[in-house]
Amino acid sequence: MEGVPERRLGRSGPVTLAAKAFGAIPPPALVLLGVVSVQVGAAVAKQLFTQAGAAGTVTLRLLLAAAVLLLVWRPSLRLDRRTYAVIAGYGLVLGAMNLTFYQAIKHIPLGAAVTIEFLGPLAVAVLGSRRWLDGLWALLAAAGVLLLTRVDGGLALPGVLFALAAAVCWAGYILLAAALGSRTSDGKGLALAMVFGAALALPFGVAEAGTMLLDPVVLIAGAAVALLSSVIPYSLELEALRKIPPRVFGILMSLEPAVAALAGLILLHEALHPAQWVAVFCVVLASVGATRTARPEV
Repeated sequence: MEGVPERRLGRSGPVTLAAKAFGAIPPPALVLLGVVSVQVGAAVAKQLFTQAGAAGTVTLRLLLAAAVLLLVWRPSLRLDRRTYAVIAGYGLVLGAMNLTFYQAIKHIPLGAAVTIEFLGPLAVAVLGSRRWLDGLWALLAAAGVLLLTRVDGGLALPGVLFALAAAVCWAGYILLAAALGSRTSDGKGLALAMVFGAALALPFGVAEAGTMLLDPVVLIAGAAVALLSSVIPYSLELEALRKIPPRVFGILMSLEPAVAALAGLILLHEALHPAQWVAVFCVVLASVGATRTARPEV
């Protein structure tokens, strides 16, 4: 599915030395390992909420990511106004996406939140097409989310709304990624965008966590979240994208809602109702279908 890989770019900078170590691993396994790492990172982040809160955890993650990216890329500040506008928009959407997603998993299970959030990139892929088959994939995904929110007493409304907001942000993030890529090179634009994202999160994080953001234990846990959610998956996926077509990559990424549900079950003891598992796989199937039937770019 087009657009799915871009979210990883917001999670960290390039780690080329680490990528070389993964060269012997089959590309599909690299992608799946990256997906697992992201969801394990989200599970660790959720456990940090009791100390730093959702906004505090996001703030730590984005600040650490911004620091690493600035050190790696050392971007120039001599840019025109339009480029700065794109960078600022991209970074603010990135920050909003992380803030809303972490608020979502504060209220509802990780698997449910990721499944709803996945509607964002799926919508970008489907709305770019006028074929009836893509409309069916959209209906399948919508049915899955409806089922997810209605069974077993339903999901907490704030969590669902935050997850939907994260989906909208993810869609905007994908659309802005092309503009950012056309105006900046390598990860320089991303490094500056991350600063805007961290700046957006900072007031919320300070208001919620206060001086806990400086606690050594919290900082170490935040670094673990950044590693699992950013450095490791980006390195794995960067290596995989050198060896497999983007469409295959998108299909593998479509498994993310199911992996998130498993991570929530194993690490957070968040059991989903059987019907909710059906809902998760409806969204996975819709994502795979939209990816497989997408017309290749000319």
